[in-house]
Amino acid sequence: MLHGPAAMGEPWQPQPQQQRLPGLGNASEPSAWPSAAGGPGTAAPGGGGAGAGAGAGAGGTVSPWDIALCATGTAVAGENALVLAVLFYTPSLRAPMFLLIGSLALADLLAGLGLVANFAVRYLLRPPSEAAELGAAGLLLAAFSASVCSLLAITVDRYLSLYNALTYHSERTLGFTCAMVLLMWLLCLGVGLLPLLGWNCLRDQSACSILRPVTKDNAAVLAVTFLLLFALMMQLYLQICKIAFRHAQQIAVQHQFIATAQATSTRKGLSTLSLILGTFALCWIPFAIYSLVADSSYPVVYTYSLALPATCNSLINPIIYAFRNPDIQKSLWLACCGCVPSTFSSRPRTSSDV
Repeated sequence: MLHGPAAMGEPWQPQPQQQRLPGLGNASEPSAWPSAAGGPGTAAPGGGGAGAGAGAGAGGTVSPWDIALCATGTAVAGENALVLAVLFYTPSLRAPMFLLIGSLALADLLAGLGLVANFAVRYLLRPPSEAAELGAAGLLLAAFSASVCSLLAITVDRYLSLYNALTYHSERTLGFTCAMVLLMWLLCLGVGLLPLLGWNCLRDQSACSILRPVTKDNAAVLAVTFLLLFALMMQLYLQICKIAFRHAQQIAVQHQFIATAQATSTRKGLSTLSLILGTFALCWIPFAIYSLVADSSYPVVYTYSLALPATCNSLINPIIYAFRNPDIQKSLWLACCGCVPSTFSSRPRTSSDV
């Protein structure tokens, strides 16, 4: 017996298939980094941050940008773990300068682990968790904040060691440096806790910045703070360069060095200064400025293309601040080969080595 429209003589119409909800199987904005698989507006209704982000893994679509960030994070973590191991197992590397280098390496190590954790939260964690998403974002905020602050601390240390060259090394104690580093880390950990304490946009998607779940206002404050810190670093390094050149001239007069030696020292100081400031600016300035003017509605490819160089700064820091140091180089040679090459020069740093 026929029922429904067919029983009444009406032609049978096939029922339309249920439409797939947008966002299922697509990647929405994850914690800390946007998604290249799905742009703004692809999140599932309700704005569930961790759940929507986890949908990227469920749909089998993994963004190449996220793979690149995860690979970069793995390399960053491994490289900085090597620096920390050398500093920890070498008793002679206990001076305050090496403590600051260790702080920078620890911050970059945590930043690398944060990138890996963010990838795991997006694609591997089941069931999705808002707490895990906010925790990964907080780890990245704290780690990169500590990295920038450690760079500033190293800059201040170099400036004071030249400005008060006669008394600074006798006045500066390891305990004082430890206290300052601890205070800096507590401040950065406070920044990292902000997303977990409610300073996030999981409940209001329109307030999201380019780095979900950080809000636009918080991202703007962080970007402005970063630009101010960079301006301070640039001013300090310019003063360091002036003092180093003046010291080099005085030493050249006292020891009657030939002009070529002084010119070589000057060129080396300028190249080192250009390397430090140029690398830092190229990696971070474009991303900081973009954070000020953009929001979550902008194409995610722009954010990825600027965020990746910023993370690579943590890959370059050990090369500039650790592996170029003669004492760390010597420790690496001893750890890897058990000997020091005869061509290795352990010349101590001078005021010309900016």
